[in-house]
Amino acid sequence: MFKDESTRKKIVDLLTKSYNAEIETVANYIANSVNLDGVRAQHIKAALESDISEELEHAQRLARRIKTIDGVVPGSQALQWTQTSLQPPKQTTDVVSVIKGVIAAEEEAIEGYQAIIEATEGVDYVTQDLAIELQGDEQEHRREFIGFLKEYEQVNG
Repeated sequence: MFKDESTRKKIVDLLTKSYNAEIETVANYIANSVNLDGVRAQHIKAALESDISEELEHAQRLARRIKTIDGVVPGSQALQWTQTSLQPPKQTTDVVSVIKGVIAAEEEAIEGYQAIIEATEGVDYVTQDLAIELQGDEQEHRREFIGFLKEYEQVNG
């Protein structure tokens, strides 16, 4: 399927990085959807809760693709947590920091999928198609939260 082992390994590594990010996003979305307080937080909490299942599905699809191309899906101890901007804020009513954290995480996901798209060009169209689809989902999530940020900044501005 691959011309050389280094190409396959590079694609598996990129898929694994995106898988890791999706799993971390699920954990942070759960935490933020539960921890946020206040009337103004309700809509954001609901949006995060609805996105959890989609982000988990992304992780599952990435895991299946990793396995399909002879990679190994990592367990929890092999994962690295890096989403500092998406950590639950100390102030549980700080909705804006959560919104900004979601936007940052979505932008990172979009970049990760772009790297997969570029690495698979002319080499692995199935993985490329998956990355294109998931990138589109992340762009939609990002757009939704940019809209939330505009509204919150307008109210507070």
